[in-house]
Amino acid sequence: MITRRTLLGGLTAGAATAALAGRAAGAPVPRAAGPLPLHVVNNSGAYANTSVWIYVIGTAGDQQVHLTPDGRLAPVALADNGPDGFTDYAVPLAAGGTTTVNLSPMSGRIYVALGSKLKIKAVTDGNGRPALATPAGWVAGDPNYNVLHDSVEFTYDAGGMHCNTTMVDMFSVPISLRLTGAADQTTGTLKDGARDQIFADVKAAAGFDRLVIGDRRVIAPSHGLEAGLFAADYFAPAIDEAWSAYAAKDLTVKTVAGTFTGRTGGGQLTFHGPGTVSFAKPSTRDVLMCDGALAAPNDRIRGPIAAVLGSALNRSTLAGHATQPVTDPAAFYQAQRTHHYARAMHAATRDGKAYGFPFDDVGNFAAYVEDHAPKDLTLTLTRF
Repeated sequence: MITRRTLLGGLTAGAATAALAGRAAGAPVPRAAGPLPLHVVNNSGAYANTSVWIYVIGTAGDQQVHLTPDGRLAPVALADNGPDGFTDYAVPLAAGGTTTVNLSPMSGRIYVALGSKLKIKAVTDGNGRPALATPAGWVAGDPNYNVLHDSVEFTYDAGGMHCNTTMVDMFSVPISLRLTGAADQTTGTLKDGARDQIFADVKAAAGFDRLVIGDRRVIAPSHGLEAGLFAADYFAPAIDEAWSAYAAKDLTVKTVAGTFTGRTGGGQLTFHGPGTVSFAKPSTRDVLMCDGALAAPNDRIRGPIAAVLGSALNRSTLAGHATQPVTDPAAFYQAQRTHHYARAMHAATRDGKAYGFPFDDVGNFAAYVEDHAPKDLTLTLTRF
């Protein structure tokens, strides 16, 4: 299954963003991907269509591209920067009703901006090619810090459409996705009043309160840690507890490659099974970013085990459940010291699915949909 963790690097210059890529195992034989209608519906109740803009940016082949208002896919060019130093790649909504544009095959993000346009700069990447420095709403010095905005991720290719709503970096605007084709799927829809509830829940959680940035957004604790707004050792007691738990008993992890059995020793958690792999004790940053000691390469051994360990630490199930992954959501986020940001995101959605951290797809709990014969995609700004 394609997930947010199957990523294309280098989508932006100077900003931590990525896009879905690839094709799901078992997908039909690739076909030519023609234009796919993208419908944008503004049911926010807070902003008129004339105060909402979308931006479709990403990569096609080895080029960074953007969608023009007339539906063309155009390469990014440094000459697109205006007198203010930024591009204007905004696609305005129709004056009323639904706005429809056609998506061409590409991998990227659909940004939505409410009240003000985004400032997206064309720059040169490390290979000397035109690229984009996209919004980083978690960085106080970013030119879009005061703009209300959010995004979804997608890849549209010969294997179909793969897309998700994401809170991995931040949450600001309620957005749902409906993908029709071989099936009719919707994800990301918040419960009534859930935006306010997310802000309140994160604000009330010990250690998470500084992640709430006024009424604009809630930033993920991984970025809060980088900004000095979240404790760098927050998960240390939970990590120590989990490592201690398996010094004298087995930890069983089931993956697509088979079943692995692990024990801790010498600071390492070592697994044996279809292969042997060891993990150093991760840091709080590793847990939140699903990186470092928990980095998940695209292989059949280390990557899948890292994803299971990372999800279990974020969901506070690792120490107390000797068989992983845990698939009952009632067991998630039960510890006092847990990932309260991700907990709030999942509690807010109607289907219980969200991307609160990068390994949130483990167990199929991510706000992700795909279709190998897509007909159209609808992005809806739901009620604030």
